[in-house]
Amino acid sequence: MTPEIIIAVITAASVLAAAVVAALPAMLTALRRTRTAVETSVQEQGAETRAATIDALDAVGSRLEARFNARIDDLRDDIDDVREDITRVREWQAGHDAEHLIIQPRYPGGTAP
Repeated sequence: MTPEIIIAVITAASVLAAAVVAALPAMLTALRRTRTAVETSVQEQGAETRAATIDALDAVGSRLEARFNARIDDLRDDIDDVREDITRVREWQAGHDAEHLIIQPRYPGGTAP
């Protein structure tokens, strides 16, 4: 290699090294800004996701509560219907027993022949 080529290679390497050293603070600042922007963006998206998730869970909880309350109301109605039916049967039974007491012949001394 000739001395001119060696000098040109050394000069090119030193110019390149000087450019890297000069650009290094700007690159570090840009990386910090980018990282801060990404962190902020991720935190904002995380907050939005949490809010949307909580809203969705509240909506599901409200629907489940409404369905549960509707089922309880239906069960209460069914229990009321059964109680009314039992009351009607007892009334019929009392009337039927009274009919048998009225229809049954009376024997003197309270005994049948």
